Amino acid sequence: MPKIIDLSLPHQNFASEPYPPTITHTDHREGARRLARLAGVAPDDFKDGIALASDQINGSAHSGTHVDAPWHYGPTCEGKPARTIDKVPLEWCYGPGVILDMRHKEQGAEITVEDVQQALDRIGHTIGSGDIVLIQTGADKYWDTPEYLSRQPGLGRGATKWILAQGVRTIGIDAWGLDRPAAKMAESYRAGDRDALWPSHIYGREKEYLQIEKLANLDRLPRPVGFTVCAFPVMFENASAGWTRAVAIIEDQV
Repeated sequence: MPKIIDLSLPHQNFASEPYPPTITHTDHREGARRLARLAGVAPDDFKDGIALASDQINGSAHSGTHVDAPWHYGPTCEGKPARTIDKVPLEWCYGPGVILDMRHKEQGAEITVEDVQQALDRIGHTIGSGDIVLIQTGADKYWDTPEYLSRQPGLGRGATKWILAQGVRTIGIDAWGLDRPAAKMAESYRAGDRDALWPSHIYGREKEYLQIEKLANLDRLPRPVGFTVCAFPVMFENASAGWTRAVAIIEDQV
């Protein structure tokens, strides 16, 4: 049997992200009252007076671990209408995984083409078409703390462009977003860099690709290659993103 490693963060109340969901839980006794009204019976007609638990979730498609669609980056991509999450090819969400360890980079630093190439040299891997590249920053260890949003380096435009040029369609990261923390981008913008704001996202207007954001547990994988990533998004109609239960599948136990 293959080993499956969970790469996802939860959807939870008061989560350490800008737009956390609101989750309301209905327990079994409340479920009995709800279904009794629906069926025209009494709550006590259910065995032990309990029925079905349920939950109401109100939140952003970008909360928790999720997949960003090209529509998120802009209305057009490669001169055509950008795809929403319900239109992206599912083949892009399933494929060989490659972990690029960037935990040595300073908080807020830009991950460059050279950083990416050096990380690949360290693991002896050449990126191929269909690979799903996962950027490991270690920021997931700060989930549910005030530090989460600022604890990462971020992929620069040049590195994003280079990775996609190798035939990659999906890039993931174990942090809030693929780009640098918002405060660091704003600092560079105020210093005169007019392209400093979300450059990796904005590059998605030129080259069609997906991002998997808020991954976790990349340190649990036994090796940086030789596993499969599965991150199928929930099909929200015409949406810019979809929640996913991202996992790594290891077929052998080397």
